[in-house]
Amino acid sequence: MSKGWHILRDGDSVTLCRQLPPRLEFGVQTVLPRVAPVRLAHQIRQDLWRALQNVRGFSPVIRLDPIPEGWAVTAGGRAPGPIPQAVFDRATAVLNSPANRARWTAHAGGTT
Repeated sequence: MSKGWHILRDGDSVTLCRQLPPRLEFGVQTVLPRVAPVRLAHQIRQDLWRALQNVRGFSPVIRLDPIPEGWAVTAGGRAPGPIPQAVFDRATAVLNSPANRARWTAHAGGTT
């Protein structure tokens, strides 16, 4: 599942990226339940890529930081030049989609 992807751990935090060092030139945030972090990060990355693959130079970066409610998720990545508002809007739509959130949580182990 992680072939070609870097999984960086800093304590309980996890960052998934293709290129090192990870650069979040833009990002959107949400909170998700505490499930398997690497599986969750890969699921988010896949859907974010599908939504933003036409953004020239885009490379996803997903960061999960533990909080009492679960994971504080920052999803975004590298993208050259100024980031249009439409990119933020699409990334926000991916993170806030109830169907995506339910699928990610189920795939990464349900709620704990």
